[in-house]
Parts: sequence; structure tokens; C-alpha cells
Amino acid sequence: MINSGHYTRFQNRIWRRRLWRYGLLGAGLAFVFWVIHLDAVVREKFEGRRWAVPVHVYARPLELYVGLRLEPGRLLEELKTLGYRRQALAQRPGTYQYTAGVFIIVSRPFRFWDSKQASLRFRLTIRRGEVSVLQQVAGSVDLPLLRLEPVMVGSIYPGHHEDRIPVKITDVSAYLVSALIAIEDHDFFAHHGVALRGLARAFFVNLRAGKAVQGGSTLTQQLVKNFYLSAERTLRRKLVELIMALLLEFHYDKEEILEAYINEIYLGQQGPRAIHGFGLASQFYFGRPLRELEMPQLAMLVGMIKGPSFFNPRRHPERATDRRNLTLREMFTQGFIGEQEHRLAQQAPLGVTEKPLNQGSGHSAYLDLVHRQLRRDYLDEDLRSEGLQVFTTLDLGVQEAAERAVESVLKYLDPSQGEDSGQLQAAVVVTNVGDGEVLAVVGGRDADYAGFNRALDAQRQVGSLIKPAIFLTALAQPGRYTLATLLNDDPLIWKSAGAPDWSPQNYDRKFHGQVALYQVLARSYNVASARLGLELGLESVLKTLGKLGIERHLKPYASTLLGAVTLTPLEVTRMYHTLASGGFRFPLRTVRAVLTEDGVPLKRYELKLQQRFQPEPVYLLNTALQRVISQGTGRGLMTMMPAALNIAGKTGTTNDYRDSWFAGFTGNRLAVVWLGRDDNQPVGLTGASGALRVWGNMMRRLSLIPLKLGQPGQVINVAIDLESGLKAGAGCSQAIELPFIKGSAPEQMAPCAAGKKPVWFKRIFGK
Repeated sequence: MINSGHYTRFQNRIWRRRLWRYGLLGAGLAFVFWVIHLDAVVREKFEGRRWAVPVHVYARPLELYVGLRLEPGRLLEELKTLGYRRQALAQRPGTYQYTAGVFIIVSRPFRFWDSKQASLRFRLTIRRGEVSVLQQVAGSVDLPLLRLEPVMVGSIYPGHHEDRIPVKITDVSAYLVSALIAIEDHDFFAHHGVALRGLARAFFVNLRAGKAVQGGSTLTQQLVKNFYLSAERTLRRKLVELIMALLLEFHYDKEEILEAYINEIYLGQQGPRAIHGFGLASQFYFGRPLRELEMPQLAMLVGMIKGPSFFNPRRHPERATDRRNLTLREMFTQGFIGEQEHRLAQQAPLGVTEKPLNQGSGHSAYLDLVHRQLRRDYLDEDLRSEGLQVFTTLDLGVQEAAERAVESVLKYLDPSQGEDSGQLQAAVVVTNVGDGEVLAVVGGRDADYAGFNRALDAQRQVGSLIKPAIFLTALAQPGRYTLATLLNDDPLIWKSAGAPDWSPQNYDRKFHGQVALYQVLARSYNVASARLGLELGLESVLKTLGKLGIERHLKPYASTLLGAVTLTPLEVTRMYHTLASGGFRFPLRTVRAVLTEDGVPLKRYELKLQQRFQPEPVYLLNTALQRVISQGTGRGLMTMMPAALNIAGKTGTTNDYRDSWFAGFTGNRLAVVWLGRDDNQPVGLTGASGALRVWGNMMRRLSLIPLKLGQPGQVINVAIDLESGLKAGAGCSQAIELPFIKGSAPEQMAPCAAGKKPVWFKRIFGK
């Protein structure tokens, strides 16, 4: 008989064996499915878009041509900003030589929005502040135009603030690859993703510690860790890393893996911005493209992989030097470089820049405007991940001049320090007259501050800056008004149903009787201006403001005529740009073109213009705005700027001296300046004593073209007697020549003409 106990134990053993088999089979299947899942993860990311590359924003390139007004110091500063190196003999891209106004420059190749420009060795000579020679050195071939590559002034980062400049493995120096192999992974080209000896060593160390404390990682494992996994240090994560490394090596060749590593590795931090990849690290630490770095500099970057913060060459140059030299020693030991190369490289200085170049410091207000304009055409997630290249209209020379002017004048007017609501603040917008390109934006006293952008968002009363709209409305009716029309500046009381009486005052608290129209504008008389606006009709003046570019809805109040409306400096710039361009409306633009990461044009921002006013009344108004500077409230500018520039402009001051404004233009530049306090308390400055000083300080630093108003064919010049507003003759001592639209000039001779007695003389003496 079969013993029942033995049978039961036998059956149990069979079931346990089956359970083990099923369990092992299930675990095996689960492991297989897990590996399949990891394989899908590896392939999906590696074959898709690997990185969320930020938008890179470039300033306008410096365009060189014979006749360009340019000082040697300005060009030297541009070359320094671009990271060009001065050498005794310039032969490689990114180098130059200079002697007494003569430059030999080897430009870098660059892909612009409209063409590719190859590297070129050229000669440029500057004489008396002007480019006199521009030619290719080889063959002395004259060049009509040449552009230096633009400065990268900023980026729009992904949500995790990673920044990188991707590079191709084919463009990478052999020294960089050698240094990586020598110091990070000796057997990279031999293993299949995992180095068994390093793995075994790390395994026993980690086993004794009970946790992952040592890596033993290959380059492939490091890539997996950075590319796919979190920073946690656990045995499970290490297992995932090993499997994914094997899968990566199974699917892709060594060059593809190495290229991804070169672009992914973390190499530093700038505030919230993470520096990834050697392409960006080269710019960040040396201010030059990766292809221009020499072997010691590449060795330093590779040495930093172990600890970018610990081996930061700016903070810890001794550590960085020791780590670089260790990398060089390993390169020599393993036969990648010779003995002489090794010795010279160890003696080389680190060569890092004092601070990161081309990172947009001080341009936050301008970049804010760029970002806002881009968001009209692109989704925000695309701006933060697609690696777009944005070419802007930012002129770094103009931007620097604006920032320096704000800093120096405000330091004199208000020496207080710190960001608080009681501190005197400023905003500046500068545009190119000919095409509406925004050249510079200052959003506050501290140009580095990326907070409230006053140039775009500070809505402040504009005061007398609004008056040109009144006078343009009048001058567009030549049958009723001319520059010589006498306006009444006697006391005015305006009554309106449901509102208190309105009685405007002049700033000098005086009344001036009958005053010629152009003088009312030049001297900014409030009473005569308000009376003229009321005669024309509020709706007519508001319509003119709309045509000038003010899109904001303004209420038809009498006080609007004297600027009791709030506008931003950017809105005021739109208004005055229409005047500066002769009555044509250019949409102000900051973006010239947008390219994909691969250089494919996405959108060109073409020049668009609309004629909003006939040229004749605009010409008359601009003539009067020139008199503001030569004879009126802006005459203080005559001590700061050459009279030959023939500047046109307008001051603006609001009630209780809360806001100080000045808008003015030359033949090529328009700028609007505002000064005030964020808490809207009085600053005790008029437009002339505050904003005008910033404007003049800035503009005298720039290359300006005199304002030469093109006189329309329907405009003639006639001599007028200021006292009577009639046609002057030989006997008139107060005669002045003014422009008139044909048919509008007075034909009646003034009493002073040809010895005639004035009317007042006859009334008194009866003769």
C-alpha cells in the first residue's frame, strides 16, 4: 500500500516545482515585457526630438560698407562682444589684427535669414570716422557689403530652463573625443554599453554600502542617466540604466551615441539657466564657437564633467587647472597627444572670459517686446522647445547708449539706490525713422532688472505730447489755419453739462494774447492749444490721434486736449513715428525673420506702410516741431546737440510735475523718453529738465543724420509779419519766413510793409 503521507508530500513537491516554474516563467515574461517597454522608451526619445531647444534671439548684425560712419572703438567693442581674438596675424575665423585704423578680420561663417555667408578674410580701413576701404585680402577685391555675425542676446527657455547649442559629431574636434575617451571611458569604442570590470567594482562597493554610492559608468550609461532617468541613486535605477545602455548600443552606432552625449551633458549653471552640451559651454566659458577652441580649452571642459560647480573655472581656477591637467595627462598617457603637445597645453592659461558673453544682460525689456510680438504668430510651447532662431532689429550700440544715458542722468537727478516706488524711474524707446524698426528699449532705471517693463506697460499721462495731434488737425484745413494764424491765448472757461467748468492754465501762469499758431506749439501754450482743439472739435482731434497710431479708446473730454490721457511710451513712439516718417504709418517691429533650428525660414516680417496723412500738413507740423527745439520749450537741447541736426521734438509735463516726457527725431532716429515715479508722486521735473536731458545724453552718443524735411511741391515759403500774421514787407522788423500750402498764404500786406504805420499807431495818433 502507498503511504498517504508520502504521497501527499510527493504531490506538494510537484506543485511547488510547478509554482516555481510558473513563477519563473511569469517573472521572465514580465522582465521581457519590461525590457520591451524600456526599448520603446529608448527608441522613441532617441529617434524623435531629443531636446527642447530654446529660441535663440539675435541682435541686428553690424553691416559694413564704404561710407559707413564708424569709429574704430565701436568696431573693437563689437569684435570683443562677438568673442573675436586679437592676434599679430589673423588667419583663423574669429580672429583679427588692428593697427592705426586698419583692420584685418577673419569673419566666421554664418547662416543669415536671407543667405549663407562663408568665412572671409577682409581688410577694413577707417579714416575720420568713416569706412574708406572694404576689400577681400586675397586679390584686394572690393566688397560692396559684408555682415559680421549677429550677437546672440538672449533665449526663451523651456519650462525646465535647459539651454544648449546642438552640434554635429562631424563638426567636433578630434581632441574633444580623445579627451572624453581618456578621462571618462577608456573602452568606449570596445564595449557594448557596459564595462564589466567597472561594473563589478561598483557592484561590490555598492553591495557593502547597501546603496548605490559608486557609478563605474560608461559614456553610454552617463547619457542614459542624463537623458532618460532621474537623479536618484538606487539599485533599481542602476539596473534600469544598465539595461537601457545595452539597448541604446544595440540600436545605434557609437558616433550617434557620442553626438547625443556631447549635446546632453550638464556643464554649468547661470541662475535658473542650465548649461547643457559642449556647444553652449564653449560660448558660456570662452565666448567662442566650439570649433574655435584649442586642445587645452577642450580638455578643461571635459574635466568639468565630474563636477561643473566644483571645477567652475571662474570661481575655482586652481581646481579647474588641476582637473584640466589631469585630463591632459591621461590623453598623453593613452597616446592621444605627444609629449610636446602635452607640455605646452599644461602651460596654457585657462583663457575663460571674465563673465559669460552674449547672454542678453541688460536687454530684458527689449526681449520682452520680442516675446510679445512672437506670441502673436507662434504657440508659447513652440517658442520654448523648437529651437527657433529669431533675428531682431536690436542695435546694441543704440541700446548701450540708451542704458548709459538713463544711468548717468538719473544718478544725477536722483542719487537714491534700490528698487522702490519712490525712486525716479525711466523708460526709453528708440526706432529707426525709415522703417519702424525698434532699435532699443529701456524698461527701467536698472537695465538688468527683468521685472516691470515701463516702456511697454507704464500707462502715464502724456501732457503736451498730445498737442501735435491738435495742430495737425488744424493744418490739414489750410483754408482755415496756417502756421501764421493768430490764436487767442486769453483766459478760457469751458462749460460742459454734468461736469465742472474747465479753465486751463499756462505753465508760466500768464496769458499771451494773440500768438502765431507755430509759436503756440513751440512754447506749448495750453490755453491757446485747448481753444484751438475745441474749435476743431474733440472728435476730429481723436480721429487724428487714431490715424497717428493711438489704438486705445480715448474719451472726448476737453482735458484730453492737454494730455489728461494715459499712454505707454511705446504707444507714444507709434504716434511720433508717423510724424517722423512724413505721415506714413509703419507698424513698429522688433523681428526681421524667424528660422527653424535647421535654418529653414518660417516667416519674414516684411516692411509694411500706410499713408495716413497728406505730406503737406505733416511737413508744416514738423517745421513747427523743429521750432520747439530752436525757439521753444526744447531749446535746452541746443546746448547739447549740434544745431545742424535740425531736430524736431516736443516736451511734455503733467500736472504737479508727475511725469517728464520728451519725444524727438533726427533724419534717422526717433526716441521717446519718460521719467517719473512708480507711485505717481511728483518728481519736480518738466519735460525739458528731465526727459530731454536723457534724450540728449543718449543721442549725442549715436551716429545721427540731420533732419532734412522734404518740402512737398504744393508748399511754398512766404515772409510773414509775426505781429499781424500778414504778408511782410521791407519795413517789417518781425518778419519770419514760414511754409504754406499753396493758396493758403496771406496775400494782404502787413501794416509794417513799405513803411505803413501799424493799426495801433493810427488808433492812438489818428494818422
